[in-house]
Amino acid sequence: MPATLKPTLLMSSHKLCEGQSKGFIIDDIDLFVLRHQGRVLAYLNSCPHRQVPLEFLPDQFLDEDKQFIQCATHGALFTIENGLCISGPCNNQSLVSLYVEERDEKIYCTISQARNF
Repeated sequence: MPATLKPTLLMSSHKLCEGQSKGFIIDDIDLFVLRHQGRVLAYLNSCPHRQVPLEFLPDQFLDEDKQFIQCATHGALFTIENGLCISGPCNNQSLVSLYVEERDEKIYCTISQARNF
């Protein structure tokens, strides 16, 4: 694996429970991870509509029912599974997903791929 694709350790797996999300800024890349139906997913923390951060409070990326990712700026809703906007001014646009893996009870994300955005 080339050095530019080395996964970055984000956190211990046990610190991200079902329905939780957590934001990070690593090497000037603003991203977040969340656990949904046992899977860990990662996205850039940027709404495709205005390129603003999504959360209204630290680590609060999900709507009240924890069914969608929600942009605090204009209320756009994105599916958790693929980041597709289903409601709001960026309808049919998607969040930028990042490669994330969970192994050895830790969560890693490949940050370097985000530099292209």
